[in-house]
Amino acid sequence: MSEADLAGDNPYVENPPTDFEPVEELSEERAREQAARLREAIRYHDRRYYVEADPVIPDRTYDALLSRLQDLEAAFDIQTEDSPTRRVGGEPVDHFETVEHVAPMLSIDSSGDEQDVREFDRRTRRAVGDVSYVCEPKFDGVSLEVIYEDGHLVRAATRGDGYEGDDVTRNARTIRALPQRLRGDYPDYLAVRGEVYMPKSAFQAYNKERVERGDEPFANPRNATAGTIRQQDPTVVAERPLSIYVFDVLESSDPWETHSAALSAFPGLGLPLNDRVETDCDVDGAIDYRDRLMDERDDLDYEIDGVVVKVDDVAAQADLGATARAYRWAYAYKFPARTEVTTVADIAVQVGRTGRLTPVALLEPVDVGGVTVSRASLHNPGEIEEMQLNVGDEVRLERAGDVIPYVDEVVEKHSEGHFELPETCPVCDSAIERDGPMAFCTGGLGCPAQLKRSVEHYASDTGLDVEGVGAETVETFVAAGLVTDSIADLYDIEREDLLELEGWGETSADNLLSELEDSKSPSLPDFLSALGIQKVGPETARALAEEFGSLEALRETAEAGDEERLRSVPDVGPIVAGTIVDFFQSEVNERVLDRLADAGVEPRPYEVEAADELDGLTFVFTGTLSAPRSEFQDLVERHGGSATSSVSGNTDYLVVGENAGQSKRDDADANDVPTIDEEAFREVLESNGVDEWPGE
Repeated sequence: MSEADLAGDNPYVENPPTDFEPVEELSEERAREQAARLREAIRYHDRRYYVEADPVIPDRTYDALLSRLQDLEAAFDIQTEDSPTRRVGGEPVDHFETVEHVAPMLSIDSSGDEQDVREFDRRTRRAVGDVSYVCEPKFDGVSLEVIYEDGHLVRAATRGDGYEGDDVTRNARTIRALPQRLRGDYPDYLAVRGEVYMPKSAFQAYNKERVERGDEPFANPRNATAGTIRQQDPTVVAERPLSIYVFDVLESSDPWETHSAALSAFPGLGLPLNDRVETDCDVDGAIDYRDRLMDERDDLDYEIDGVVVKVDDVAAQADLGATARAYRWAYAYKFPARTEVTTVADIAVQVGRTGRLTPVALLEPVDVGGVTVSRASLHNPGEIEEMQLNVGDEVRLERAGDVIPYVDEVVEKHSEGHFELPETCPVCDSAIERDGPMAFCTGGLGCPAQLKRSVEHYASDTGLDVEGVGAETVETFVAAGLVTDSIADLYDIEREDLLELEGWGETSADNLLSELEDSKSPSLPDFLSALGIQKVGPETARALAEEFGSLEALRETAEAGDEERLRSVPDVGPIVAGTIVDFFQSEVNERVLDRLADAGVEPRPYEVEAADELDGLTFVFTGTLSAPRSEFQDLVERHGGSATSSVSGNTDYLVVGENAGQSKRDDADANDVPTIDEEAFREVLESNGVDEWPGE
């Protein structure tokens, strides 16, 4: 008997029991039948609560139903893929798989000018004749593709670049407003587009909880939503109050002739539809709709920044088509930015992960469109100078896109001159360096404000390519106190430290320690690039390595302040020479470099030799090899080849050792790059006249 068959005679829908017989007294057949009824009832109550906002049972009764279902599924191992118990989360994922959308998820052209909307209407009518429009709120959340097969949710993916996105199915299953199983007469195949959002009331309540437990509050609902949907741990997503509205059909095995007909069908399928949608509008009706919604938006429980006007007829949509970026059959009529006047009480200076200094205006609190604003970014010192802004001045605020507050102009001066940046970094006391309108801390490797970013960069593909040390790992290390000072802390991490971390086992710990050990003998260009010296990328790093040959020679030149010698290097002009000197003359950086040396990190001297057996061939190495990876890279470069850290269309071979990660394999597949093992690599060497081998 299917769950649909049970729906009409289900005691758990209208009158759920307050207690249940012991699980151990049930037969498996009886347990399966009861679980099926519970799933159907919970889906019904989810829809009444999260979609229709009309619950019919108390929360404690709902919790009892869900708890009973969890007990049954655990006792009899009968959990289904689309069970409501999946909404509580699951095991974390290492990374998100990139998937191709079934149809492009494009942008929409937009304007806040009424005349632009009328021009869209004229252009549309010239192309396809008389049309009617559907008008919808323009949600300020995160766009999601959701696919159903035979009524079951099988995949959900973020918009990404419009053509590919991240597979976040496990996270999407935790959104209670999104059905895991469609209702009614659904198509065999249905792909829809929706907007994930965090209701404003839920956002405020959740932020209060975060503050009370000592966590940093989210800046706004959209940031909270975007950060949540890409969490690698679904249990974290399940704890956060996300919801969704579905507003488009991307593909269907039983397509509708009009957009409005599809929207009308959504509630019957169990898909959440926004109740402010209006159909059969002409352009005047669309403009009136936008004006009405702008007046009402403060009363809505979700953020919007305008309305979307869509051609209703699907055949006309197809005739209008799209550009590479945007649909031609839809237009967004944006709301104007909200403004208000207040006083600058103080100006603070934040240091970002790249060392960039961002002044922040601390304001007398003011209500801007229903949101209390007490701080706003000033972007850079150049902007402050241009506005002649200082503490005590009255300023006009805007909330661009209804989200980010910024200072638009000084309305009235109550001070002299403008705010001046401090001469040294407010975090590490290193010198401040100006670069046009922006300013940077020169503390580099030792500035705590730059700690996470410098460690991520050091281990990245453009650094030393330490697999297993990404943004999530760095966050974990910092939170656990394993990385507190600089990149050198990586080499102090011990096996026992890793095993104490949640989610870390012996294999992952050993793999990371092996990667770190391999990174102790990097090529000089990779090491210089990994240090994150301002304006020194991979190409400039290689030019410096070719000129100086060793780290010691470069340090000696920079510490002596010999900018003229540095400027003789290709790609190194006066500004870059100055940043190199500042970097190596910094006492903080000198201390970090010495710690790296004490840990055994010793960049290989760079030698340019005439051997060219591998000229024109590019290799990427990954995983644990029979000798340190640096020796394989060195061998390739000595014989005229290239050894890079990331796979691209220019790569000739990906050489894979043991315990290799999946990301480089995926990149190789995407670029049609052959994947070979060590034995095959030796054959490539021998076929090109190279008879050397690392360690021999």
